[in-house]
Amino acid sequence: MKFFVTYPLIQHPSNPELATKESLSRFARVAEDAGFDGIGFTDHPAPTQRWLDAGGHDAFDPFAALAFVAAITDRLRLIPNICVLPYRNPFIVAKAVATIDALSDGRFTLAVGSGYLRSEFKALGVDPDERNELFDEALDVLRAVWERDDVAHEGRHFTAVGQTANPKPAGRVPIWIGGNSARARQRVADAGDGWNPFPAPAALARTARTPVLETTEDLAVLLDDLWRRVDEAGRDRSGIDVSFAAPGGDPGSDSFDADRHAAGLAELAGIGVAWAGVGVPGDSLAHALEALERYGEQIIRRP
Repeated sequence: MKFFVTYPLIQHPSNPELATKESLSRFARVAEDAGFDGIGFTDHPAPTQRWLDAGGHDAFDPFAALAFVAAITDRLRLIPNICVLPYRNPFIVAKAVATIDALSDGRFTLAVGSGYLRSEFKALGVDPDERNELFDEALDVLRAVWERDDVAHEGRHFTAVGQTANPKPAGRVPIWIGGNSARARQRVADAGDGWNPFPAPAALARTARTPVLETTEDLAVLLDDLWRRVDEAGRDRSGIDVSFAAPGGDPGSDSFDADRHAAGLAELAGIGVAWAGVGVPGDSLAHALEALERYGEQIIRRP
């Protein structure tokens, strides 16, 4: 099992301490020293105040933050968690990813989703009803511009007549496709390098308009469907990563049960999950760092 941690801008208003050079530098270095394999940042460039007040959260720009982390770490994979692909022209995404991947010696993993916050789409001038078509179009463009020159593509809202973007990435950039839907799993089977579903209790599932996903048993059913689709597409299962949230328990809490947590990770590994996403508290930098070190000691480096 590999582990990535999402930077804890997980509330609104967030602790201003976390939006500093010193805090992000310390967090990334402690995460790397604790044994984490990756770090992630959420993607909310234009949330509404209403969403923030209703339980949303603040966020860095994931590409800017990951570029910063790339410069101060040596091993962590750089994983937006997740990039809402339809928010941006795919050539802009391709350039940002290629730049960070080249400057980090090939450490970028592009985790993407189609998005669900209609108000954010509208603020960015993107029709939310086109998000699935824009998402699929972007997948085609990303691979094309990373792998060859003189790219031509007639998009819904752009025309590429022979574009070339250099430097290229340092290597093949894995693309993880987020989402719990059958459509997301089909995208993985057709063109993805990983599947990144998310826990969705009933209330969240209604808000995000996604299938309920609460238990390991729920995930196992969806994985059976994914592997069937992968087999039908003639692809090798071993070339596709599955990432899911580490099961239960806050490593920043005094009640954290490492044995129970490790047992849950073993269950996930048993059904094919290769990466576990970990959350830590965002109330203070000190608490976040303490949770990172505790998780490294009690879980990642567990005897």
